[in-house]
Amino acid sequence: MKVAIGVLTYKRPDGLKRLLAGLELLTFEKACTPEVHVLVIDNDPEASAQDFCLQRQESYRWKLVYSQETRRGISHARNRALALGADGYDGIAFIDDDEEPAPDWLDQLLFVQQEYGADVVTGPVLPRMEEPAPDWSKKGKFYERSRHPTGFRMELARTGNVLISTSLLKNPTNRFDPRYGLSGGEDTHFFLRIRQQGHEIIWADEAVVYEWVPASRIKPGWLLQRAYRSGNTYALCERDIRLPAHRLLLRAVKGVMRIGWGMLLLLPSVLLGPVRLIRSLQQICIGAGMVMGLAGSRYEEYEETHGV
Repeated sequence: MKVAIGVLTYKRPDGLKRLLAGLELLTFEKACTPEVHVLVIDNDPEASAQDFCLQRQESYRWKLVYSQETRRGISHARNRALALGADGYDGIAFIDDDEEPAPDWLDQLLFVQQEYGADVVTGPVLPRMEEPAPDWSKKGKFYERSRHPTGFRMELARTGNVLISTSLLKNPTNRFDPRYGLSGGEDTHFFLRIRQQGHEIIWADEAVVYEWVPASRIKPGWLLQRAYRSGNTYALCERDIRLPAHRLLLRAVKGVMRIGWGMLLLLPSVLLGPVRLIRSLQQICIGAGMVMGLAGSRYEEYEETHGV
């Protein structure tokens, strides 16, 4: 078994150091220890990660490969990793430079892939705050994502914690769409198409990754921006893959209903505290993002990178 781990980085030297250190600590008990190659894709035109990676290559536990992708955008960087990992590997995992794996992360992904014969395996991303989180963020659990029992069949996966069988890459269309390079949602677009082809995405709840959340994201404004972007990119994805007209109409109706519901709750939520207020505003932003996405408007959230 030969596995590539795609690490995308953009001007996050501390995050990259922390991630590479964490990958050296990977353990294998449920699956046989694979041959692991770590593919660092530097999306900085100035190649800011190059010197560090070249210095680490000789002493690093796994084979460490450095590659630069000068075209700005997360889709281009992910496709560079797929190009490097398509041949000679059984699977390619993705993890981001603001994340850190649990020691058994890859072991759990491989085990679930083998147990279920899955084409794609994904798992939880748990938040770790770089600074103490305010009470409203803890009470509202705004940075926590949904979890499922292992073996649960998913409609989508996130590329911050995923293992993809390279057999899927034999289809040349199974690549990340460059139009989503700065907006995000490239993983939603990719995995919606994967599911349309009949491939299964399986959840591995023990395959844990931790995401370090910078202070710049622990703000209501960022949560609302992310809500708008999420609604926007999901609607754009559904529009792009040419769902039937009635499905797109249903998405538009849902978007308008979210706006209406959020506005209805807005006044009482002002009196009920910041958690309720943020949730009401999130509904409005998600709905507005959906409507604008169906109209073809694209919001490019990743023009600004947090934590650099």
